[in-house]
Amino acid sequence: MAETTPSGSDYESDLSHSDATVAEFDDNRRSALGKLQHLLHENPALVPLIVLVLSLLLFAVLLGSKFFSPFALTLILQQVQIVGVLAAAQSLIILTAGIDLSVGAIAVLTSVIMGQFTFRYGMPPSIAIPAGLIAGTAIGACSGWLVAKVKLPPFIVTLGMWQIVLAANYIYSANETIRSQDIEAEAPMLQFFGTKYQMGGASFTLGVVFMIALVFVLAYVLKHTAWGRHVYAVGDDPEAAELAGVDVKKTIISVYALVGLICALAGWVMIGRFGSVSPSATTGVIGNIQSITAVVIGGISLFGGRGSILGALFGALIVGVFELGLRMYGADPQWTFLLIGALIIGATTVDQWIRKAST
Repeated sequence: MAETTPSGSDYESDLSHSDATVAEFDDNRRSALGKLQHLLHENPALVPLIVLVLSLLLFAVLLGSKFFSPFALTLILQQVQIVGVLAAAQSLIILTAGIDLSVGAIAVLTSVIMGQFTFRYGMPPSIAIPAGLIAGTAIGACSGWLVAKVKLPPFIVTLGMWQIVLAANYIYSANETIRSQDIEAEAPMLQFFGTKYQMGGASFTLGVVFMIALVFVLAYVLKHTAWGRHVYAVGDDPEAAELAGVDVKKTIISVYALVGLICALAGWVMIGRFGSVSPSATTGVIGNIQSITAVVIGGISLFGGRGSILGALFGALIVGVFELGLRMYGADPQWTFLLIGALIIGATTVDQWIRKAST
């Protein structure tokens, strides 16, 4: 029997009754836990923000209005201003899958340079401060060159630079402290970031304002500029970034140079915070660990390429809340270290879990 060939109108009729649904590849079967994991992956600053809010609520319940007062809350900001600036710098390095153990030492040395140029050489602060900023940038660029060009591990480079900078700090300053009274009388510009403003019961310093402004500026640059996208790309996969046309070496050197500049600004903030210039300031030794702690608690991945610099600010504030809250509660100071250690391990565990959302 001969087969009947369908006419064109039959094809159109069949087509009009066919399923017009377009193929979809999104996994709509994701569980509630999977959706949470994806949400946290897309918003890396959300976890530290939640922890910060819960910490504030905890101590508000334990201490009442004594803790939840304008004075106490702004005191936290004043206490973390140096660590906050250093954490912003450390964040840039860690986003490139590196680490910088010299940030605190650079801050101290550059503050010493500013002080020595003013009081030893008789230069005005308008020259001494830029000299310190240039020195910090040069040190950072040197570390970046060793990492990018010589291919040395960031940990080794910055560990060595930490020792070199600390030694140079003591040798150059002859371990001499410049008193706050002398600075206030002869070079008050060095204490610029210590200028205080009263708002209600709160007390703000320009150092706090600078810390917050710096974090938001860097957050904008990282999210909305080509350079910022290059930083994330280098941290995520440097080989793929290079194939995509990113100058990986130039990006790494620029990051370390910028970090050196930010550390020098942290040195200027230090003078405003403490009033004096001291080569033996503890920031040179523990500032590195404090900044890394804030970054890790803030949800920035130590593997690079993921995280928000706002999280680093939240991380610094979390540490500040626990330090002040436990002190006001009368707890043993060792509880602060214990809880911060638990937060570091917990934050790293959460980061590992969140990273699975991208695989």
